[in-house]
Amino acid sequence: MRIAVTGSIANDHLMTFPGRFSDQLVADQLHTVSLSFLVDGLDIRRGGVGANIAFGMGQLGANPILVGAAGEDFEEYRAWLERHGVDTESVHISELKHTARFVCTTDEAHNQIGSFYTGAMSEARLIELQTVADRVGGLDLVCISADDPEAMARHTEECRKRGIPFAADFSQQIARMEGEDIRTLMEGATYLFSNEYEKELIEAKTGWSDKEILAKVGTRVVTLGAKGVRIEREGQEVIEVGVPKEEAKADPTGVGDAFRAGFLSGLAWGVSLERAAQVGCMLATLVIETVGTQEYELRRSHFMERFTKCYGEEAAAEVTSHLNV
Repeated sequence: MRIAVTGSIANDHLMTFPGRFSDQLVADQLHTVSLSFLVDGLDIRRGGVGANIAFGMGQLGANPILVGAAGEDFEEYRAWLERHGVDTESVHISELKHTARFVCTTDEAHNQIGSFYTGAMSEARLIELQTVADRVGGLDLVCISADDPEAMARHTEECRKRGIPFAADFSQQIARMEGEDIRTLMEGATYLFSNEYEKELIEAKTGWSDKEILAKVGTRVVTLGAKGVRIEREGQEVIEVGVPKEEAKADPTGVGDAFRAGFLSGLAWGVSLERAAQVGCMLATLVIETVGTQEYELRRSHFMERFTKCYGEEAAAEVTSHLNV
């Protein structure tokens, strides 16, 4: 099963300031702020929703196709992704802009000052999925995750026009979308991903009830944090999957992307929705135990030991033959 993942590709530059921002602010001079902070550390991490999902799928041996836009500074990132099983040949390289970048400084009170440079991400709207499909011999599913809004709209429209099944995954972009945008991007989706808060936001912005949404999408997948995931389909019993117990809680960033990576890998393997969700939850647990969205190590024996402990021997037997790591 050939799955393409469209979405953002970005680098995160994270710094720490050994003090409090508030101590540097003068109340009656806030209209002319001009400050420079001497920081203690710089942590550069690979990120972006599309790249995170594709990386996780690559780790599981699902051979994902990453579709997105980056700058000429992408080559080192490209090599990293390809070493971890990601097809990056369909990444558009901008001739003028750098890869999207998030720059953030955090003080000792965990206050943050950050900026996001969209850069090359705005050129993702130039990518035609048919070109991708022709290169790889067809696409069985396209996961349309957070990206340039116009790119998301174009990819969704093209999937519908060409009859390519797609998964709608708005994540961070849902906050800036209006109801009509969400309705357009969601209707006819084979899968709709969201967390619990996004689920309520989708319903509030579209004016559609839960029942109406289930009539417009094939399968609705709602992540519930520590409570696991709920999978709903019209006229079918609800599937609920719990999460493995975490060994540590280092960093929640990228947990949702990891779940999607595991779930989509399960679909690529042809296992049931329940098994796919279990794989997603196991991968998400590994990510929450690690600082960074692509810094975890997936070892087959360790993965399967913990998977078996949480979901049982029968579930493990179905998954282990597909886990190509």
